[in-house]
Amino acid sequence: MAARRGETWLERLEKFAIDVILGKRFGKRAAVLRFFLLASSRIFEGVVQARLFLYERRLFRNHTLGCLVISVGNLTVGGTGKTPVVEKFARALAKRGRRVAILSRGYKSEQRPFLERLLDRIMGEKTAFEPRVVSDGKALLLDSATAGDEPYMLATNLKDVVILTDKDRVKSGRYAIEKFGADTLLLDDGFQYLKLKSRPNIVLVDGTAPFGTEYLLPRGTLREPPRNIRRATHIFITKTPVAGSNGLREQLHQLNPNAKIIECRHRPLHFLNVFDADDTRPLEFIVGRKVAAISGIAMPDSFEESLRKLGAQLVYSKQYADHHRFSQQEVLNMINRSRSRFVETIITTEKDAVRFPKVDRIDLPIYYLRVEIEVVSGAKDFDELIDSVCSYSSNS
Repeated sequence: MAARRGETWLERLEKFAIDVILGKRFGKRAAVLRFFLLASSRIFEGVVQARLFLYERRLFRNHTLGCLVISVGNLTVGGTGKTPVVEKFARALAKRGRRVAILSRGYKSEQRPFLERLLDRIMGEKTAFEPRVVSDGKALLLDSATAGDEPYMLATNLKDVVILTDKDRVKSGRYAIEKFGADTLLLDDGFQYLKLKSRPNIVLVDGTAPFGTEYLLPRGTLREPPRNIRRATHIFITKTPVAGSNGLREQLHQLNPNAKIIECRHRPLHFLNVFDADDTRPLEFIVGRKVAAISGIAMPDSFEESLRKLGAQLVYSKQYADHHRFSQQEVLNMINRSRSRFVETIITTEKDAVRFPKVDRIDLPIYYLRVEIEVVSGAKDFDELIDSVCSYSSNS
């Protein structure tokens, strides 16, 4: 398994394991790994269910912070389109006058010093280490490496919304309330964060692969069994097929008869230049153009398919490991390889764009596709959800 240029051994190993999980790799090595992953997933399920039992029986403590806490999360790892949904909620609530703070774990962000992490692990809120402030609602305060991809992307797109990162969301929640006067906390990726009580509790389900590979981690992509969706108050079906998702709606209703089900899809808006925020192009810009697709996300195939649907001629693509941080040399290599294939434009994702370094030579324009979440079914339920949040007060 020789490492390809620009990729670390760890990234190569991660990609191999992901291909095994997704059923894209075969042979003896894949079969052996699949066997051990399946055995591990049985243990993982037992741990997940035991932890849930302890929280439900109040043997593990969960906290309330005296303000509204909204959780947005997944049953599976990656690929559901969670970040645009969090952005849609934050934007709608801030527009209605709520003082919103987004609490993120800061996955794949720059790690704190070891001693600081150790003390945080042992002492929790009693340490003097404050959460990282990605945005104070007025200015972007950290770079993408320190903040993490998703928090940085949210901070770039949202004004008047505080964004904090810390593994301890109880600590960051209290900090948001005390330092910024937040009255609404949005837990980014919060469905498994049982330490903090949340309601509404929103779960996203990918309309094209609702339960991933239908195995739990590490054999599959499920974080917990589908039956645990019963904890949700609202279920968002993302990437809703054009034909609708009646069969999936019925399946979800059987798992959770009380949850409101809202269908949505990602709507492409326009293209933005990765290195020039003033350079915006309409969707028609890539119709008939020869493009290269570059990505380092969990589910790159849907991104590439969206470019084809927009009319692009996809003549070259390069898929890196999820959250891959591009080097200057990799960007130059992308440009050179694309030029050798007569590519006219390089397209990447919005999440990848925040990880592109500045380069001195740009022989080909590099754009990212800006998308937003569009509700296609259940708009009334979504509006009622926003109304109920906006009518909440700490005294109610």
